[in-house]
Amino acid sequence: MDRIDAMRVFARIVERRSFTRAADDLGLPRTTVTDAIKALEARVGVRLLQRTTRQVTPTLEGEAFYGRCLRLIADVEDAEGAFRDSPPGGPLRIEVHGTLARHFLFPRLPDFLSRFPEIELDVSEGDRYVDLVREGVDCAIRVGELRDSDLAARRLTALAEATAASPDYCARHGTPDSIDALQAGHLMVGFQSTSTGGLLPLEFQHEGRVREVALPTRVRVSGADSYVGAAFAGFGLIQAPRYHLDTYFASGQLVALLEACPPKPSPVNIVYTRTRLPSPRLRAFIDWAARELA
Repeated sequence: MDRIDAMRVFARIVERRSFTRAADDLGLPRTTVTDAIKALEARVGVRLLQRTTRQVTPTLEGEAFYGRCLRLIADVEDAEGAFRDSPPGGPLRIEVHGTLARHFLFPRLPDFLSRFPEIELDVSEGDRYVDLVREGVDCAIRVGELRDSDLAARRLTALAEATAASPDYCARHGTPDSIDALQAGHLMVGFQSTSTGGLLPLEFQHEGRVREVALPTRVRVSGADSYVGAAFAGFGLIQAPRYHLDTYFASGQLVALLEACPPKPSPVNIVYTRTRLPSPRLRAFIDWAARELA
């Protein structure tokens, strides 16, 4: 194994905190990965990785070497691509919220794959907050305000939001005609924040400012599908991207409420690791997503 390939192996181990997961990502035997690191440590003359029974972590020297490896690998990939004059290729791992993937990403992916036939996509979807480095994800499309300053981000768009409840709920609790009317016995479905674990309040734009309203809850959820399902069952008000609710408004399964005071739009960003220079395939995806999803 040459030096650049050994650096790629080392970088993936640092990111995945595991020899086994790194070997799986790279399609290499575990013994090959182990031998490559032994040879690399012998070549540089220092211990780069600290191994325990639970995980693998870089030493101080390993952290410094990791940063240099990323720059060298990116330079080599750029140089090779420029001289080959070939399109970007290879595996690309993406994390995206499930409903966003189904409504916006998947319908447009045939265009991306036709433009870049050498790129292989691995798309994960879910509501949990993914650690890009440790889980070996190249980028994530995230909805909401960003909280991780270690990630580089590019704004894609902003999603209009709406407030909703079921017809049954409105029949039992009334249809609020103002924000203040919510305090007269109304409930909300509690949605747990992925960052704090607490319940997110309802938000309303009113007279140039945003008002937050926390209502009593009888049901708390942590997933988008469960959130809408709880609204169907009449457990309270919810707020979600308008694109996700419009079908239910049209069918009568949900009722749009307080439309004159909508929640503030939710930003949509594509994020990736700041310490890692984007590969040609990642840059291609970022540029394409910025055009398509805007």
